[in-house]
Amino acid sequence: METTTKPFSIEKVKTSKIDQVDFDNLNFGSVFTDHMLVCDYKNGVWETPKIMPYQAISLEPSAKIFHYGQSIFEGMKAYKDGNGDVWMFRPMDNFKRFNISANRMAIPELPENFFIEGLRTLITLDKKWIPQKEGSSLYIRPFMFASGKGFHASPADEYKFIICLAPSGAYFSGKVKVLIEETYSRAANGGVGYAKAGGNYAGQFYPTQLAVKKGYNQVIWTDDNTHEYIEEAGAMNIFVRINDTLITGPTSDRILDGITRKSILKIAEDEGITTEVRKISVSEVVAAAKDGSLKEMFGAGTAAVVSPIAAFGYKETDYDLPELSDSYAERLKKRITDIQFNRTEDPFGWRFKV
Repeated sequence: METTTKPFSIEKVKTSKIDQVDFDNLNFGSVFTDHMLVCDYKNGVWETPKIMPYQAISLEPSAKIFHYGQSIFEGMKAYKDGNGDVWMFRPMDNFKRFNISANRMAIPELPENFFIEGLRTLITLDKKWIPQKEGSSLYIRPFMFASGKGFHASPADEYKFIICLAPSGAYFSGKVKVLIEETYSRAANGGVGYAKAGGNYAGQFYPTQLAVKKGYNQVIWTDDNTHEYIEEAGAMNIFVRINDTLITGPTSDRILDGITRKSILKIAEDEGITTEVRKISVSEVVAAAKDGSLKEMFGAGTAAVVSPIAAFGYKETDYDLPELSDSYAERLKKRITDIQFNRTEDPFGWRFKV
């Protein structure tokens, strides 16, 4: 792949807006740092990445992103430890998945140095924006979309790669109540469920709205064919604890290969927790809830890390999960966040210094 080897160009803001931000009361992903990275793909080449003041972008109405949905993204975080050092968590995994998504959506792959060094340069420039309040972090959104114009139903000839940063508080507060979906599907075999494509999330909004109207926070997605197997929790991977065994579904065309998911499986193994990666049937979960062997359910993803599920609904019946003093969810979340914030040793080599 032909790429530029020129250094990134940097245009700094004249006046920072950081003084306007209340870092003690941050919503998730609604406040943005002073700078962003932008890189264009034109004439078969990725051009020199530019770091510039955070600003609106201009696109033609005929840009193919608006018509055919070629769009992918990643979700990442940066953390500041007690010494003021800045860290990322498994960024190479995000980079690899980013290009897997790009390939599936017929978007040109991005060079590794544009992604990794782009992150490093941008985060270093805006590191004062990294919040240090417990539960907060700097959320990172790399994304790429079709900027080339035309109404012909074909891949675009121009693309735009952008990284934006958002100091953020917790994604969810407290436990959530979920509804096991019986009608709609998040993804199908042979589809794009394993890619972080924007359309995957747009398709989730309507069924989720229906669940919210019934008093639930999120949807547990089931398989597209029979709706007999649980697959994901909202926009996260899902874990189920039956007795002392932690179970999650296998990745597939339909299920995202979550980085937090992989981390939880590895840490659980390190902690001596029995894990199983296999299909989980709805009937198995309901039966376990009835006989008391269902101890925990939780979602796992970058934004929330671990989101405990307090109750689930299925076929007009709600099932409460027990309150545990030493839950796997809290235990595993603490192990991950202690590594992320450089509070403990990292035996897995996941921490990446910015």
